[in-house]
Amino acid sequence: MKLLFASDSFKGTLSSDQIIKLLNESAQRIFPGCETVGVPVADGGEGTVDAVIAVTNGDYRKVKVHGPLMEETEASYGVFHGDSAIIEMAAASGLPMVPTEKRNPLNTTTYGTGELIKDALDHGYRKLSIAIGGSATNDGGCGCAAALGTGFYDIHGNRFIPTGATLEQIETIRVPDGWTLPEDVRITVMCDVDNPLYGPTGAVHVFGRQKGADAAMITQLDQGLRKLDAVMKENLGVSVADVPGTGAGGGMGAGCMAFLHAELKPGIECVLDTIGFDAMLEDAELVITGEGRIDSQSVHGKVISGIAKRTRLRGIPLIALVGGIAEGAEAGYDLGVTAMFGIDRSAQDFHAFASDSAKYYQRTLEDILRLIAAVKG
Repeated sequence: MKLLFASDSFKGTLSSDQIIKLLNESAQRIFPGCETVGVPVADGGEGTVDAVIAVTNGDYRKVKVHGPLMEETEASYGVFHGDSAIIEMAAASGLPMVPTEKRNPLNTTTYGTGELIKDALDHGYRKLSIAIGGSATNDGGCGCAAALGTGFYDIHGNRFIPTGATLEQIETIRVPDGWTLPEDVRITVMCDVDNPLYGPTGAVHVFGRQKGADAAMITQLDQGLRKLDAVMKENLGVSVADVPGTGAGGGMGAGCMAFLHAELKPGIECVLDTIGFDAMLEDAELVITGEGRIDSQSVHGKVISGIAKRTRLRGIPLIALVGGIAEGAEAGYDLGVTAMFGIDRSAQDFHAFASDSAKYYQRTLEDILRLIAAVKG
């Protein structure tokens, strides 16, 4: 019997590696001698680089960059297969890097993410994947572009590095003369949402508050993204605002498309392709996946949805073992999830059992495996 384990982390409680360890221990206890394969996965947010590097036996490269508030800091990205690099936006422009009292997307920048991209290009990496989850920013990727040499100018011809607060001041965008990406460079943006750049379902209205924006800021930031889109159309000849995913990362999706000619793809699809997940499915009789919470968002580019699409094609049962199950999770069944289970065994608030997550996870898991063993006879 071959069991395949591919779970995202449970944010703040269990890492993917911890979960795989628990799965392996329980599987061997209930099905002695069974074959198990465990791989960490992520959907383009926190942990994506670690997941890919763990499976590809890659390495990390540390770089001095500027953080979300232009503070000097150090960030790392992953390198693998000789010509490939994977960059997490959160490593240089992430929300956890900003103290709670300073969180304000009017002031933050993606400049440091641009510095990571520049370092990867300068060192010869030609296949770049950029995970844009977990950002503190809402600058439409302008800071990133500025770090790579793009010039942004106000009405007086003054060059500046835009933040969310100054997007409306952009009158002209100039790419340096003769600057183009080498023909062999391919950049893929990994995003786990399909929001457009601006509007009611855009970058700011959906994600602005979690980055520290109030109602007035949301209005200002959304207007700034509209202005950015208008100037990009005029100066760059591109219009990407309505492309699904351009609102991810505070508009970083749009910026990467416009300035770097990047392709947007669901993060989980990129990760699964990179680690060779389809080959791992060969001869698997059961797959167990999971994430901290399954809800209506989980069916739109999250880990469980990506794995479900692939197990369904092969007729392999898929169990989702998650921290919590919320309204809308039932849509997962239509994608190919066989059954889903939450680890909260006593209807407690999350904070009441968070410290016991590993124990509750393993107890729930072993109940599931015992049921499977009983059915198999």
